[in-house]
Amino acid sequence: MGCVNRVFSLSMTRLVLTESVLLGLIFVFTPAQCSTDSTDVQALQVLYTSLNSPTELTNWKSDGVDPCGESWKGVTCEGSAVVSVDISGLGLSGTMGYLLNDLMSLRTLDLSNNNIHDTIPYQLPPNITSLNVAGNNISGSLPYSISNMVTLTYLNVSHNSLSPSVGDIFANLPDLGTLDISFNNFSGDLPVSFGSLSNLSLLYVQNNQFTGSLNVLSGLPLKTLNVAKNNFTGWIPQELLSLPTFIYDGNSFDNGPALVPPPFSPPPPGRSRNRHKTGSETRTSPRADAQSSESDNGLSAGQIVGIALGSLLVVVLALLGVVFCIRRSKRKVSGARASRGSLSVGSNDGHTEMQEQRVKSVAAVIDLKPPPAENVTVDRISKYGYINRMKSPITATSYTIAALQTATNSFSQEYLVGEGSLGRVYKAGFPNGKTMAIKKIDNASLSLQEEDNFLEAVSNMSRLRHPNIVTLAGYCAEHGQRLLVYEYVGNSSLHDMLHFSDDGSKTLSWNARVRVALGTARALEYLHEVCLPSVVHRNFKSANILLDEELNPHLSDCGVAALTPNTERQVSTQVVGSFGYSAPEFALSGIYTVKSDVYSFGVVMLELLTGRKPLDSSRVRPEQSLVRWATPQLHDIDALAKMVDPTLNGMYPAKSLSRFADIIALCVQPEPEFRPPMSEVVQALVRLVQRASVVNRRPSEESGFVYKTPDHEAGYLSF
Repeated sequence: MGCVNRVFSLSMTRLVLTESVLLGLIFVFTPAQCSTDSTDVQALQVLYTSLNSPTELTNWKSDGVDPCGESWKGVTCEGSAVVSVDISGLGLSGTMGYLLNDLMSLRTLDLSNNNIHDTIPYQLPPNITSLNVAGNNISGSLPYSISNMVTLTYLNVSHNSLSPSVGDIFANLPDLGTLDISFNNFSGDLPVSFGSLSNLSLLYVQNNQFTGSLNVLSGLPLKTLNVAKNNFTGWIPQELLSLPTFIYDGNSFDNGPALVPPPFSPPPPGRSRNRHKTGSETRTSPRADAQSSESDNGLSAGQIVGIALGSLLVVVLALLGVVFCIRRSKRKVSGARASRGSLSVGSNDGHTEMQEQRVKSVAAVIDLKPPPAENVTVDRISKYGYINRMKSPITATSYTIAALQTATNSFSQEYLVGEGSLGRVYKAGFPNGKTMAIKKIDNASLSLQEEDNFLEAVSNMSRLRHPNIVTLAGYCAEHGQRLLVYEYVGNSSLHDMLHFSDDGSKTLSWNARVRVALGTARALEYLHEVCLPSVVHRNFKSANILLDEELNPHLSDCGVAALTPNTERQVSTQVVGSFGYSAPEFALSGIYTVKSDVYSFGVVMLELLTGRKPLDSSRVRPEQSLVRWATPQLHDIDALAKMVDPTLNGMYPAKSLSRFADIIALCVQPEPEFRPPMSEVVQALVRLVQRASVVNRRPSEESGFVYKTPDHEAGYLSF
């Protein structure tokens, strides 16, 4: 019996142990109930829908709640935080969305080698260390948020269509070791902030349109540098010549290291034979150059005699030239003065000494060979004393007046679609089936000086590239006519949509109004803070904001102000600014700056908020001026609710309305210095949009706008 009890006891013990082991195994192998951070979930949902919900992203869902626990493709987590998103080379299309900066723990983002288009979002994950969006179809410019990504070590935006300038955004990136911006459309000089990249070892800027020198790179700890196929000039710093890998072919460098030559001095003797335009792919050790120099030291007797005779001949010719010039100087002095005067037509009084010296030096060169009377491609001095090089390429197409007459039935009334201060706008149909908009500039609105500057203005306007700016596609400068050809935006202007829309079903929803504000803010940010020099619009108003079929905004007349008098105080009120939109400083003194554009933008936001015109004489006197009437009420919640456009029928979120009003109040401040830059306005509007709930968002509404219909209003965003 004792034996039986012992066996039973042992059996029970084994059973208990077995169950314990099984329970332990079950506990170990049961998947953990991960719960991904809600803000990370929302950011990935927006990314997924912005990429058109691709099937290649296995396990991703627009309504998924646990990317970490559900093993979304390419997503790596630490605990409940998403730390890496690597979805490269999957053929993904669409855009990157607008909520990436909510991924606060993200360290690696790799979207390379896909078909992603549009621009890089203005706000990016702030704590990222590696960002790779190479090999896509991305346009626009580098976002300013990069300047705040202080932990960034790797940045690759190569093989896209980014432009125009890189921007000075690298001053606070001490850990950046690899930077690849190659194979884009960047132009201008290398940014000064490159010199702050104290840990940069690999830099690739090849196949762009950079100009200027490489001096800013001379103090960097580079190991590999590729600047091939750009438009760099000047001397190559000695430090760069000794790099292990230095590729510089396809430029126009002066030969040899920079020995601190004086400005405009010719290359050192004996080195002008060799240009680096077709130089070798990779620069080797400079020792070879030293050896070749040593081999040239021994000159033959024949060479010495030749040099002496040549020097004597030069001296004789120089003396003859001096005598000839002295004899002609008395007769030519008046002609020379007249020639110099013609170069500074329209210039302002009070040039600085440096500008006067620049005028004189160029005048002296041109005096040697007067330019052809009708050649508008020669160098000349602008009214500000700067050299205008008209040989800069115009990317817009040159049209004949006959072709434009054919496209508009000789500019008949039936093709007329609008009229502005500079002339009328016509809708034009071309044989290839493309529809364009033609602005026929009234010659009476341009002086002779502005006509001479027409091609210069066209050259500058043709380089403006932004998804929210109407593209200048062509021009005509023939038989005294001046015409601009734009891409046609065929829906309506914001002004007409707000104030003259008879069809109630097409009333702009609140979400559409917020996105119109964001798109036009981005356009102004591009003009003010990306373009070098800054472009002041000078006529920002709702009539110049064109809406396409998806209600995306496109700002028109960008750069047209360059055709009008451009001094700060003597500005025509007929051309620059419009009543109701003009900033106080312009009305008082004629001063118009980027801050004046900010004020006008605030007025347009008021139009979006209230549905009212900036000036409306049909209203009672205290309400005729929109700014004066609305400004005191922007911080009063009850009054604000009464100000809202009644056509919205109350379909707007109160929090979004209040934040929208806060932005307006900042923009329409009377003092220009207190108005925010457009980059801050953009960030404020982005934050407003980012607070939107994506629960009811439809994929088709992700980047466009919707008409106000009962079906869509059920899904309006809760800001």
